[in-house]
Amino acid sequence: MNLLTELVSFVVAIGVLVVVHEYGHYSVARLCGVKVLRFSIGFGKPLVQWVSKKSGTEWTISALPLGGYVKMLDERELKDTPGTIPDEDLPHAFNRQSVGKRIAIVAAGPLANFILAIALFAAVFASGVTEPTAIVAVPPAHTAAAQAGFQGGETILAVSDANGSDTEPVRSWADLRWKLLSSAFDQNRVVLSARDGGGTYDFPLDLSRLTSRDLDDDFMAKLGLEAGGASLTIAGVEAGSAAQQAGLQKGDRLVAIDGRPVDSASTFIGYVKAHAGKPVHLRIVRGDTQNGASGQGQTLMLTITPAMQRDSETGEEVGRIGAALAAQAPTVDVRYGPIESVRLGAFRTWDIAIYSLRMFGRMLTGEASLKNLSGPVTIADYAGKSARLGPSAFLSFLALVSISLGVLNLLPIPVLDGGHLLYYAVEAVTGKAVSDRWQLVLQRAGLACIVALSAIALFNDLARLIHF
Repeated sequence: MNLLTELVSFVVAIGVLVVVHEYGHYSVARLCGVKVLRFSIGFGKPLVQWVSKKSGTEWTISALPLGGYVKMLDERELKDTPGTIPDEDLPHAFNRQSVGKRIAIVAAGPLANFILAIALFAAVFASGVTEPTAIVAVPPAHTAAAQAGFQGGETILAVSDANGSDTEPVRSWADLRWKLLSSAFDQNRVVLSARDGGGTYDFPLDLSRLTSRDLDDDFMAKLGLEAGGASLTIAGVEAGSAAQQAGLQKGDRLVAIDGRPVDSASTFIGYVKAHAGKPVHLRIVRGDTQNGASGQGQTLMLTITPAMQRDSETGEEVGRIGAALAAQAPTVDVRYGPIESVRLGAFRTWDIAIYSLRMFGRMLTGEASLKNLSGPVTIADYAGKSARLGPSAFLSFLALVSISLGVLNLLPIPVLDGGHLLYYAVEAVTGKAVSDRWQLVLQRAGLACIVALSAIALFNDLARLIHF
């Protein structure tokens, strides 16, 4: 069933993105008076096709749905058979349009992807989404969060630059993560305003420790920032495990481990993993049917020694107690008005596009790993996962891929839209079109780049599947 969900979600996602991208080219071409011969979704053998009586465009759905194209009337494609285009159609040929019109037609595809992303993000912001509250868990010692003064339990309200200006409100943990990721590229330090008990305090957070590799991975954990405020209970105990031997039972609520408050599943698991074969002391509440809200239940102290187990991914010896956790984290409903949603959708689209360009630049210079490139297998996997999470998650995923498609097509690589825009920019500056000979050479080089990128992306897909 999961495989079917992934396939259907992938086909829907690719289909929507391709239609929007190609319709951008098509609509502007029609506005510029260019005759469009074919609008194709997919490649290969046509499965369905029909001809519009009004425009004469042939609409096609083909067998291989990994892309599409818009074929316009162009004399250069018929240079070996002159006279085959009727005289009345010559003014409507693409090659006879001004440089400005050709640039507009080519740029319309990526622009349509960006407009789609703005609309999708706006729909998510307007409809509302439930996200974890921006509450900080107890940070590990010596991390940037600990050195900033966080003790755990603070609710972050805003992010400012090092001078305390340019303040942006924080509405959720996801919002905080995105704002810190954007800041990490330009700033070495930010100021987090947080509410703690009776007042609001500023916490200067040092971002200078983050490397490009950290930004590729979980940079929040590197900073010592984990979502906190959760109530952790034991959902199950394995027979014969360290948890059972210590007396841990299903329904027990975790309060502290070695005196450290427990309000984050990842922090608790990380602590257990780091203490393989070493006894740790748990403070739990048993019989607390309301997760401690009423103060009921019996407080107990248990000593448990995590068993040693080899991690299948890292090969390291880690601790394991053999208990399943259930986390009940505080959440907040994030919702905006229609105008604010569109504004935020535009800002989020811009930020992601700039972030994508920066990451691509870092990959070219070797500052970021090429493992960040993903192919159709990973896209299908995330399409299925986001679809199962609900409409908001799937629309956000669709917006993200739409931005990636727009950015990719604007790269100055021949065979992509960006390569054609580069040709037309040269023509606009010099007054001369790039020669057919040079275009052929550059097309081959561009094709080699695309094949190389596709091969790397496919290798990364397979590596993720088999944990290579």
